Amino acid sequence: MLRLIPTLFVFSILAFPQNTLAQHGGIAHPVSPGHSPGYFRAAVLIGHTFIPMGPSPDRLAVPSWGLDLEYWFNHKWGAGLHNDLEIETFLVEHEGHEEVLTREYPLVITLDALYKPWKQLVLLAGPGWEFEPNEDFFLIRAGVEYEFELGHGWDLSPAFVYDTRQGAYDTWTISLGVGKRLNQAH
Repeated sequence: MLRLIPTLFVFSILAFPQNTLAQHGGIAHPVSPGHSPGYFRAAVLIGHTFIPMGPSPDRLAVPSWGLDLEYWFNHKWGAGLHNDLEIETFLVEHEGHEEVLTREYPLVITLDALYKPWKQLVLLAGPGWEFEPNEDFFLIRAGVEYEFELGHGWDLSPAFVYDTRQGAYDTWTISLGVGKRLNQAH
């Protein structure tokens, strides 16, 4: 966990707003939306991660917190560092094995490609890692969210993501986030 602190620090520094004024002939002018160099978005999420309970169709609902740090290159494409902390210790069957894994407050970090095909609908997918004291897992994430504009750069975003851990287990998460666009020209 301590090895992640420098990485999270660097990405949090990048998420702070910067000046969005362009220089034209020595006079500062706001950047027009059509010429926007992109913007940062940060969001805090609360949700539940649903974890399989062995061969039965039952699932355990584990509360989770999230922090998303995103950079949007334009109005369609972006990249995001998505971080989720499942705030509970639980047991899960190891896929294809007879053993049971103890998971203690696992931290999931993914680097996702972001795409808006229509209005504020965001499709996301990317690789990641689940860090946990007993055993870490590589994972692939796919998801969808919708950003409801609240004004002044704020948004409310329900999300659904599916994570598949390599050689382990799959989970899905529903969450609700509050986000803020930083550095966005209007």
